[in-house]
Amino acid sequence: MNEMLNRLGMNAKAAETEMRNLSTNKKNEVLLAVADKLVEDAQTLLSANRLDVETGKRNHMPEGLIDRLLLTESRIEGMAEGLRQVAALDDPVGEVTGMKKRPNGLLIGQKRVPLGVIGIIYEARPNVTADAFALCFKTGNVVILKGGSDALHSNEAIVNCIRETLNEQGVTEDAIQLISDTSRETAAEFMKMNQYVDVLIPRGGRGLIKAVVEQSTIPVIETGTGNCHIYVDETADLEMAADIIMNAKTQRVGVCNACESVLVHKDVKDALLPVLAKRLQEKHVEIRADEAAYALIPGAVHATEEDWGKEYLDYILSIKVVSSVEEAIAHINKYNTKHSEAIITNNYEHAQKFLDEVDAAAVYVNASTRFTDGFEFGFGAEIGISTQKLHARGPMGLLALTTTKYIIYGNGQVRP
Repeated sequence: MNEMLNRLGMNAKAAETEMRNLSTNKKNEVLLAVADKLVEDAQTLLSANRLDVETGKRNHMPEGLIDRLLLTESRIEGMAEGLRQVAALDDPVGEVTGMKKRPNGLLIGQKRVPLGVIGIIYEARPNVTADAFALCFKTGNVVILKGGSDALHSNEAIVNCIRETLNEQGVTEDAIQLISDTSRETAAEFMKMNQYVDVLIPRGGRGLIKAVVEQSTIPVIETGTGNCHIYVDETADLEMAADIIMNAKTQRVGVCNACESVLVHKDVKDALLPVLAKRLQEKHVEIRADEAAYALIPGAVHATEEDWGKEYLDYILSIKVVSSVEEAIAHINKYNTKHSEAIITNNYEHAQKFLDEVDAAAVYVNASTRFTDGFEFGFGAEIGISTQKLHARGPMGLLALTTTKYIIYGNGQVRP
């Protein structure tokens, strides 16, 4: 292991003991101070971010990914508000659950504790830096961040801001550390630091997540790519359906909870698709359609098999016509990434069937997939959206960053 990573690992382990013993009041005080500092240092953060955005544009980064990378004053305020919300949440650490008395007099319970040292590997999302710190810090965890080269200047500026505040507050700066070397070799070594890191969380595209899952010797929580679908049932309110699809596709195209594919029941295709297509094309969305949809959408292109499984993160949407809710569910379960799926319907049985049978972390009835977000779910922020089933699923807030240990009270018992 290279010397830099070894030093970061040792720093993290040293910080772990201090973090585990921080009081809730102190943690909240620090989080509020960091929130204020981010807003106070907004111009420094924006200047650093400008360098990353300019580089991204020179490298022809897609518009949706530029949007993910971009910081604005309002987004910095949003990051700060996320920190304030996390400070206002109950601290799960120390909670004792399920205390039971055994026949031999032992009292056995479970106590919620931090995971320890959390590693996060992520791509061009500077807001992840602040969100990750807030959630890890509140739960008494140490975090080591490995961002991508696309957002290096932004991440360094945010981490420096946080570390300065920690120092001012008399708390170890090593509660958060950033790996500035963005090479793949360093990332590969980081994935094997299981003597220092307790869990690794990748946030980014399919390639990054696949690489981490395959190469890591540290336990991994997969946070998902989002090939999210919206199915418009034959009983749907079509105006509502169009509004939801427009929001889910075009509000922010470069995020994992954006809609990438629309399924439309054959009985409403004639009424919905021309109107929907016109609205999408006004937003410059390219439509990739199957044969039935293609016939109703001027300017559409033919969809290929690859389109059904594609997370575009761009102004592109695939559209397919189906003959039943069963066909829609089968298609979704075949091609989705188990992130967020929605049905637009006024049929109770179809809604329940969709909720029961679609395999995803978040399943919606008559609402946009864009709500799959820790902030929107009331978690203050999120560390990511888990698309696996262990040990967390969906938006991961504070509880997902803790584990439990058994605590046993006795009065001299020995095992016979």
